[in-house]
Amino acid sequence: MTTAETPDDLLVQEGDIAGDYLERLLDIADVDGDIDMDVEGDRAVVAIVGEGLDALVGPNGATLDALQELTRLAVVQQTGVRSRLMLDIGGWRAKRKADLTEVGARAAQRVLEAGEPVSLAPMTPFERKIVHDAIAAVDGVVSESEGVEPERRVVVLRG
Repeated sequence: MTTAETPDDLLVQEGDIAGDYLERLLDIADVDGDIDMDVEGDRAVVAIVGEGLDALVGPNGATLDALQELTRLAVVQQTGVRSRLMLDIGGWRAKRKADLTEVGARAAQRVLEAGEPVSLAPMTPFERKIVHDAIAAVDGVVSESEGVEPERRVVVLRG
């Protein structure tokens, strides 16, 4: 496969490779689902949509994370370029993003009202990034990550 000419071309190519890989995986697993591909900012986004996809998400998205890594490896194998591809299954990541944005906004509000730091539950890097972004949108508070994986967490402070 030839190298794409522009960054957007490479992202579209990543999405196509990922879509083909995931289609084969769904066929092997005998799971019905449609593949949607998009480019958001500087990453390819691929979603498996349909009913009954919970087994592909797994507990707390663990299976989804593993499938995302396997899909990234399939992309790297064909392109030779590290992939930041994001995979969503059954809207799980989109819902999780909305939930975490709300968690960040509520924590920021608690800090503004009480003046005391708020330490959130441990989260994955993906989850912490969403919470940091939500907190950054609120004037008067800042956030930082503390701890060591897998216990790394977001702490919200007056800013």
